[in-house]
Amino acid sequence: MNLYSFAKGLVKSILSPLYRIEVIGLEHFPKEGGVLLCANHIDNLDPPVVGITAPRPVSFMAKEELFRVPVLGKILPGVHAFPVKRGMSDREALRRGLKILKEGNVLGLFPEGTRSKTGQIGKGLAGAGFFALRSDAKVVPCAIIGPYKPFRKLKVVYGPPVPMEEIKEQKLNAEKTTDIIMEHIARLMD
Repeated sequence: MNLYSFAKGLVKSILSPLYRIEVIGLEHFPKEGGVLLCANHIDNLDPPVVGITAPRPVSFMAKEELFRVPVLGKILPGVHAFPVKRGMSDREALRRGLKILKEGNVLGLFPEGTRSKTGQIGKGLAGAGFFALRSDAKVVPCAIIGPYKPFRKLKVVYGPPVPMEEIKEQKLNAEKTTDIIMEHIARLMD
């Protein structure tokens, strides 16, 4: 058993009963091929919650500072996380993300780039649109509906893939494409 599978099982056994996690819409998640999984961001626990509820292994970008934290920095690569420099265009992280998608794997992103202080969905950064436009990956929206309070239900809703063919035909830029992805996430929160 690899570290990812072990960690997923361990984290699921703790978080699922603690937050009474309900997962909706897994039938929308492609069984194969590249998937860009885009979720809203409300808590530090969002990456592990998405990781344990997604039916396929998910690679996440994580702020590079986390890779300098003792122990955590050694674990992150084993659970498919890779560093990204925040606040600038990190070409290496962008290349790595595209490679993950082109190899037919799942890249998880929180397009807002940071946690929402209010729980309301914020404006997404252009990175999600960049990956959506530069790859042939299916773009799956995901809504995490909290709160993260012990023994209160937490919902994770996966929606149908965003119709990227239509968006690519319109020749929209990365920012506008991200706006559309964010709209799809917001609809899942209603």
